[in-house]
Amino acid sequence: MGMLYYDNADDPIMIDDLALAHLKVVIATKLRRNESFTLSWRHPEGEAAGRSTIWLHPSIPLRFIFDDPIPPTLQPEWIAAMANSANSSGGITLVTADMVADGETTTEE
Repeated sequence: MGMLYYDNADDPIMIDDLALAHLKVVIATKLRRNESFTLSWRHPEGEAAGRSTIWLHPSIPLRFIFDDPIPPTLQPEWIAAMANSANSSGGITLVTADMVADGETTTEE
């Protein structure tokens, strides 16, 4: 399980390593362009039901930590699904590999 540390928070956002690797590409692209946006995700099993959203800005520090030391092979369709949501008014919606396979890549408002 990967971790995304947002700003100076003590508690990381827990995200599957493979999903985090794809998300990192999309976030890095947006921040490199000096763009601000939101990131939303459904709470994982074992946590209270619901979803969360954070505001990402180039001045807010982020740190990605992966359990696996070897970078995974990235799936272009997964990156494209998150990039498409990143360009919507709802911001990036973290989608999982099964959501991409099932065609469930619409954003929530």
